[in-house]
Amino acid sequence: MYEKLSDKRCYVIAEIGGNFTTYEQAKDLIDAAAAANVDAVKLQTYKAKTIASKSAVFDMENTGNMSQMEYFKKYEINKDMHKKVFGYAQSKGLDWFSTPSHPDDVEMLLSLGVSCFKTGADDATNLPFLKYIAKTGLPIIFSTGMCTLLEVEEAVNAIEEEGNDKIVIMHAVSGYPTYPHEVNLNAILTLKSKFSYYNIGFSDHTLTTTASIAAATMGAAVIERHFTLDKNADGPDHMLSSTPDEMKCLVDTIRIIEAMKGSYVKMPYGSEIINRKNNRKSVVAVKPVKKGDVLSEENIYVKRSGTGIHPRYLEQLYSRTITCDRQEDDAIEWGDLM
Repeated sequence: MYEKLSDKRCYVIAEIGGNFTTYEQAKDLIDAAAAANVDAVKLQTYKAKTIASKSAVFDMENTGNMSQMEYFKKYEINKDMHKKVFGYAQSKGLDWFSTPSHPDDVEMLLSLGVSCFKTGADDATNLPFLKYIAKTGLPIIFSTGMCTLLEVEEAVNAIEEEGNDKIVIMHAVSGYPTYPHEVNLNAILTLKSKFSYYNIGFSDHTLTTTASIAAATMGAAVIERHFTLDKNADGPDHMLSSTPDEMKCLVDTIRIIEAMKGSYVKMPYGSEIINRKNNRKSVVAVKPVKKGDVLSEENIYVKRSGTGIHPRYLEQLYSRTITCDRQEDDAIEWGDLM
């Protein structure tokens, strides 16, 4: 995954963790993700007993007030399910990885051959855990949800201290869902400036794909969105997930944006090369002139097309003698002058 990142192509992740409980549901999601031309699918790897205490509760718009442990127990998946889902994703040509929540999760994912890790916003300040993952040497996609810039710096430093510099820093807002006035996309520019040597991405928890498209336009190297087949399905993440049609539109739009970006060089592109000649202007005769006539404001001016002398030389041509006949609208060439 990490070697595919560049400033020219945005890497799109479909987050399917928490949106399935059976292998068949996972397969359907992966089929749809592949059809939408995403680059990767991502899971969430946790055990209820190691991710949350009995007293922990959710109190968010997408969950209501509920026990975190009960939720995680419902959606935790075992090693065998991971293996089957990862294998199917690979068979569909997709990259695959997950977000671990405990060292045991990291070891299990390593045993399955995972190629990188995504860390959740809940572990953004869990420096011992970040260091544990960093020691694997694998790339880390680091969520900055709920973070201050100082906390991001501390986390990045902790990872770097373990000799790991394969970091993707994801701007994220841990609001479920996140509303437009909360998205703070300019933070992407702050992160790009502060950590110019790392790829910066965007993990999107909004209700539409608009923020992801805008983030890609602003230079996000990675876009992550939750992915579902049915926004009304049981589970809190479905409401803020993209459907197959939405995800395909998102990917297609990002690819169009990438083509539109071009280079940093201001120069004629594509059809402009021909249009420079056809649609620019040059010096022409505005009435018939005869060999020996003196050029002046009365008989030459500037019109399309751009095949004659450049307009910048118009005044320099006054008082020059023409050496051949020219009809009205004929371009004046340097070879025509004495």
